[in-house]
Amino acid sequence: MEDIYDRGWEDGGEVWRWRRRLWAWEEELVEECRILLINVALQTNVSDRWQWDLDKDDGYKVRDAYQALTQRAAPILDATAHLVWNPQVPQKVSIVAWRLLKDRLPTKINLKRRGIAQVTDTMRVSGCGQEESAPHLFLHCHVFGSIWQHIRSWIGVTGVDTDNVNDRFHQFIHYSGHLKARRSFLQLLWLLCVWLVWNERNNRLFKNTETSIEQLLDKVKFHLLWWLKANNTTFVYGSQSWWSNPFYCLGID
Repeated sequence: MEDIYDRGWEDGGEVWRWRRRLWAWEEELVEECRILLINVALQTNVSDRWQWDLDKDDGYKVRDAYQALTQRAAPILDATAHLVWNPQVPQKVSIVAWRLLKDRLPTKINLKRRGIAQVTDTMRVSGCGQEESAPHLFLHCHVFGSIWQHIRSWIGVTGVDTDNVNDRFHQFIHYSGHLKARRSFLQLLWLLCVWLVWNERNNRLFKNTETSIEQLLDKVKFHLLWWLKANNTTFVYGSQSWWSNPFYCLGID
């Protein structure tokens, strides 16, 4: 880690030089890794170490790990955690959604809690004057949080919003009742919105580029249409019909 830091992991740093040209999907993964590292500062007076909490004196043993896994009751999974893993969704999208539900995204508040020395400004990148926590970024921010109202207007549903990210996810996918096809569509829609909001946040923070909420909504529609066509060769509707009535195009109107 120290060697990587010394070589430079900033944009254009020596550590990002490769022997061959990367594929497009590899470049995306590298960019995600770079964004995760950009606010990390190594401190010479602080030592990092792994600690095995089950036996702090003697350290890790396979036997102790086996006993811990077999003797303890299985944890109760969150009611929404399994919903982020969808075969129609790229894995990187599901990972971002899973980290959001677990509050493990590197928001400014989370970086501050981890004691990252370089994080001195925890305010939102949209300039709303509030600290950047996951609930505020994705639900309450007057910029990014407003995407949900635009989405509801597009698909023609209404609902009362909650303040909890997990509850909002569960609520969102049941906006249109319990029909399986509708739930599946709204699940894809929620995952895509989370992905695009997080990307837009990173673009504003690290690339100094900005997309309006209206343009972000267009991205949602385009990406979702592309996902559906990629997974369903019989999907024949174009963007005009899709823009007007997505439920009709899916045959679940």
